[in-house]
Amino acid sequence: MRQLKVGSVMTTDVVHTEHDASFKEIAGTLAEHRVGGLPVVDEDGHVVGVVSETDLTIHQAETRLVHEPPRGRRFAWLTPRARRRTAKAHARTAGELMTTPAITVHAQDTVVEAARTMVRHQVHRLPVLDEEGRLVGIVSRHDLVRTFLRTDEEIREEVIHEVLERGLWLGPHSIDVTVAQGVVTLRGRMERKSEAAIAVAMTLRTDGVVDVVDELTHRFDDSRPQTGTPAVHGIADDWLRHL
Repeated sequence: MRQLKVGSVMTTDVVHTEHDASFKEIAGTLAEHRVGGLPVVDEDGHVVGVVSETDLTIHQAETRLVHEPPRGRRFAWLTPRARRRTAKAHARTAGELMTTPAITVHAQDTVVEAARTMVRHQVHRLPVLDEEGRLVGIVSRHDLVRTFLRTDEEIREEVIHEVLERGLWLGPHSIDVTVAQGVVTLRGRMERKSEAAIAVAMTLRTDGVVDVVDELTHRFDDSRPQTGTPAVHGIADDWLRHL
């Protein structure tokens, strides 16, 4: 089953900054390229952090307040969050301003994995690394959304060939596959209940699929083996171990 990799959708012309770049250099780069954040790299091209417009804004805001702890909260500045903000108020370089460790993905990760990372960490873009951890690109939410622009017919053909034929060794017409606006409907009768579950799971992992409507039935319920009944083994067993 084909799954689109981050490396095939990322932007390779990455705007980044060096560890010792000054505050004004960072602000100038952000403004010139109209981006909200920059990966910070060391001399070997490894990503060591990310500096954003938010970091610059915090610097400006906290500089005025660093000597004026909030009234009525004498020890509020002792909290970890307050200490980090105070440190940014004194920062002068990218290395001091940046947020670290950077949230990154690898070029060989799938777009689904990248999307989950973005949602989990509430970020809009991710630096992309090669196998040695060096910066090779950047991927944004916009890049990932493009995977849902595949046509219904493209999705249908992949489900038939990759899920049914190659994944489950079924004939191309054994299960009825229809796709409307990225929603796949599977209809038909499978031999085993576990194979029906795998067909749905594999279809969900197909690039461009929005959802799956499961209208599959089965002849044999192998989810509850009967005592004294020989175990039934098939291709579904390997897939079940990975679900």
